[in-house]
Amino acid sequence: MTGQENPFYAYYDEVLAILNRYDVTISLGDALRPGSIADSTDASQVTELVELGLLTKRAWARNVQVMVEGPGHMAIHEIEANMRLQKRLCHNAPFYVLGPLVTDIAPGYDHITSAIGGAIAGASGADFLCYVTPAEHLRLPDLQDVKDGIIAAKIAAHAADIAKGVPFARDIDNKMSDARRRVDWEEMYTYCIDPEKARLYRESVAVEDANTCSMCGKMCAVLTTNRILEGLDLGL
Repeated sequence: MTGQENPFYAYYDEVLAILNRYDVTISLGDALRPGSIADSTDASQVTELVELGLLTKRAWARNVQVMVEGPGHMAIHEIEANMRLQKRLCHNAPFYVLGPLVTDIAPGYDHITSAIGGAIAGASGADFLCYVTPAEHLRLPDLQDVKDGIIAAKIAAHAADIAKGVPFARDIDNKMSDARRRVDWEEMYTYCIDPEKARLYRESVAVEDANTCSMCGKMCAVLTTNRILEGLDLGL
C-alpha cells in the first residue's frame, strides 16, 4: 500500500545484529501461510518458504538462532509433504506450526481440528505446536478457551512424540495402562492431562460397584478378565 519494503526485511541485517548482541532467538513468521485449506501449498506459500530458508541461513551466519513458522490451514493429506518440504528448504531449522487446521467448517471446535493436524505435523517432523482455542475465527478467547486449547495441543504433541519414538514419551501411557489393568482409579487420575475433568466425569454418575464406571458397570471387561485370571467366580 505504501510502496515501501517491510522494514524488518529491509533492515534484516541490522535486526540480526541486535538479536546477536542480546542472544535472542528469532521466529521467522510466514505472512503467506494458508488462511483456509483452499490456499494450502499454493505458489505463494511455497515461494515464501524458499525465502524463509534464505533468511534462516543469513541469521545463522550471524550466530542468531531461528525457528520457522508454518501453516495454518491444510488438508490432512498435504501435511507430511509440507513438513518435509520445510525441513529441506529451511535446512532443518525448528518448525513451528499453528495446527494446521484440517478443515474449515468447525468454528467453535477449532482446538480439535488443529489438534488433528498438529498430531500429524508433529509426527511428520514439526518441532513446536501453537495451540488453537475453540474461539478461533469467532472472538477473543476466555480462560476456559485457553485451557481447552492448550490441553488439545498437549494431546497432539504427546501423540506425535509417541509416533516419533521420543525417549520416555510412552512411559506415562504405560503407567496408565497398568493402573487401568489394576483398576486403580486414584492412580489413573494422576496420569491424566486434566485429572479434575476425569474425576468429575466418572463421579457424575453413581455406580453400584465403586471399582467400575457407568459405561460398563458390573460387566467391566477388565474386572472380568482379572477375575478369570485369578480363578475367581465372575460374580455376575
